Amino acid sequence: MATIPLDLDGYTDLPPGLIANVVTYLELESRATGLSAPLPAGFTVTPQAGVDLAAYRALYRRIGEQWLWFSRAVMGDAELAARLSRPGASVLFLERDGEPVGLAELQRSEDGSELEVAMFGVVAEAAGTGAARGLMSDVLDRAFAGGARRVWLHTCHFDSPAALPFYGKMGFKPWKLAIEVSRDPRLDGFLPREAGPHVPLIDPA
Repeated sequence: MATIPLDLDGYTDLPPGLIANVVTYLELESRATGLSAPLPAGFTVTPQAGVDLAAYRALYRRIGEQWLWFSRAVMGDAELAARLSRPGASVLFLERDGEPVGLAELQRSEDGSELEVAMFGVVAEAAGTGAARGLMSDVLDRAFAGGARRVWLHTCHFDSPAALPFYGKMGFKPWKLAIEVSRDPRLDGFLPREAGPHVPLIDPA
């Protein structure tokens, strides 16, 4: 992939068709410092044995399309299936009365000492119900009961503005920043043009 010089004390213009995203990495190293929260009535967490790609994609889009989530949307079925079935991978669906309304995609390290929360979110209708807290609490319970010594994740400005404060309330602490540059997925039809209205869509000249 082509590279461009990055100004570390100012602005860097991006080539046409690219978008940039500031990423914050967060970690939690003890269950004792992570918030414990029950699931609200009517919600359950269901591990997915043999992930149904269509169901996964539908839930992923319901949660993230408004925020311009695209990493799984631009993957072909074979690549996504391989990611979700590789050693240490697991997927949890948060369900309300049997309907999937939340997602946690997890990846445990080879030695079991770390758990990455690769994807996490709930649909807009479940926001503010306490369901996200309950789902993350369940993830932390599973992680540390399974021998993990560190749980980590990342969020970015292609996510809900509530995400970073939420992770802080759950006990996560930031430890690294990064810049992600990628092709705008709306230009190639991976997401509808109206997705992620907080990120301007600029058609290359």
